[in-house]
Amino acid sequence: MGMCMELPASAKLKAFISTDTASWATQYPSDAQLFISALGTTRANAGGVEAQRKVDYDLALELAQAAKAAGTKAYVLISSSGASSSSPLAYPKMKGELEEAVKALGFDHTVILRPGLIVGERAETRTAELVLRKMATFMGGVSGNRLKDFWAQDADVIAKAAVRAGLDCVEGKETEKVRLLGQADIVRLGRTEWKA
Repeated sequence: MGMCMELPASAKLKAFISTDTASWATQYPSDAQLFISALGTTRANAGGVEAQRKVDYDLALELAQAAKAAGTKAYVLISSSGASSSSPLAYPKMKGELEEAVKALGFDHTVILRPGLIVGERAETRTAELVLRKMATFMGGVSGNRLKDFWAQDADVIAKAAVRAGLDCVEGKETEKVRLLGQADIVRLGRTEWKA
């Protein structure tokens, strides 16, 4: 999942762009205080559940371990609603296992976002997902988002919530060691105006 957003002028952001995923962990910056992970793929794009797990779990955990080793204080994970390490279904089980593994790393702050259906434009899509996203967009349009927010969130709202939650940790505004943000929390944080 990729997200772009405009950050407040006071935010310091270092972009790292590389297609060589094997090198990502070794190139993790030593001075980053905050790491936000929105890494993920689909089973179809990966070529099966095991290949998806190599990205959604193995690579994501490797990057979290690199962040912890580098001294990063706050880690924000964009997970999935229904994530549970005891789920009988592959995807929510994998996401739940990642959540547990990240919490076990012991960051000063770990924030886990569990959004519902992610609404927004995508370069590729599956037909059923497209129908649901269009329905969510329509319901949000006719209800001022009331009929949408409890089951689907806009990608930019999720991204803003992740950044706000992470910055709150770095700026000392958050005291919880582990914080779980459900869909209502994501909407509330993601729609809050930035105060630079």
